[in-house]
This record gives sequence, structure tokens and C-alpha cells, in this order.
Amino acid sequence: MIIEENKVVSLTYELKVDDEQNEVVENVDENSPLTFFFGRGNLLPDFEENIRGLKEGDTFDFKLQPEKAYGQSSDDAVIDLPKNTFEVDGKIAENLLKVGNTIPMQDTSGNRLSGVVLEVGEESVKMDFNHPLADKTLIFKGKIKEVREATQEEIEQGEAQQECSQSDGEEEGEEE
Repeated sequence: MIIEENKVVSLTYELKVDDEQNEVVENVDENSPLTFFFGRGNLLPDFEENIRGLKEGDTFDFKLQPEKAYGQSSDDAVIDLPKNTFEVDGKIAENLLKVGNTIPMQDTSGNRLSGVVLEVGEESVKMDFNHPLADKTLIFKGKIKEVREATQEEIEQGEAQQECSQSDGEEEGEEE
């Protein structure tokens, strides 16, 4: 079975940044493979295009340029927030406000995002909300572990069910 729309794919990969250090950013191994519903827009579009047509056991090795990955950083994503934004129970959480800290936040629409503290002033905090992999060329190298038909439930929910291998105690604790 090949990877195409409405298939559930499990794969492993190593993600590196293409620079002098070739730093490993993420390693998804066989103990916890990435399982997803192909073609539903949950992954980078060009990542999906690079694995389209592969089958179980196939390997992949490709690069994504910044414009095909997380884009270029934008000055618009660097903002000053009032210091009182960081109040917890009426007190500013000073331990959070250290240069270099990554702070999980939400925008006014409820979307979750993370920002890096760049500068802490008397009245405001400068934060960078650019994706940490913006401006980076990414190298993905991995292997397709499984390709299967989506279940009716997965199609209705629009997402793949994470499955454990048979030796990992599938359905443990789910049934009485």
C-alpha cells in the first residue's frame, strides 16, 4: 500500500538543521513513531509531498528550504508586551521573565504559541514569536513503518488514532 490521501502513516525520522553543526533538532524513533492522517494538512505540505507514493519499509532523505518549511523570520513576530501580561494571582512571575526563556502563551483567538524573551524592561517585555526553525533549511531522514487504510472513525474525526505495537500492551486500561 502506498502513501496517498486518507491513508494512516507511521514513520520514524531524524530532523537536522542544515548548517555547519548539522544539529539534530528532533529524533522520532521506533518506540514512539509519528502516526498521522496523510493529506489532511497536519504536517508541512512539502514534507507530505516528499513521502507521497512511498510504502512500508521505504526510506526517505530530503531537504526543505525555509520557504517550504517554517518560512523566514518576521519583524512583525517580535513584539513588546505589557509586563502585567505575565501576572499570576496579581503578581508578575519574574522567574519566567528571563532573557532566553521560552514561554507558552495564547493569542486573542485562543491559538497556542511560544515566545522567547528577548528583553525585559521596566514596563514591557520584548518577545519573539517566530517559529524556532524559521530561516532554517531542514534535513529529514527516516523510514516508513506502516501505511494502512484509515478506519471509518478516523475519517469521521479527521485524525489518526495513535496505535501501539502489539508488544506494547495495546488497549491497556481501555476495557474493563
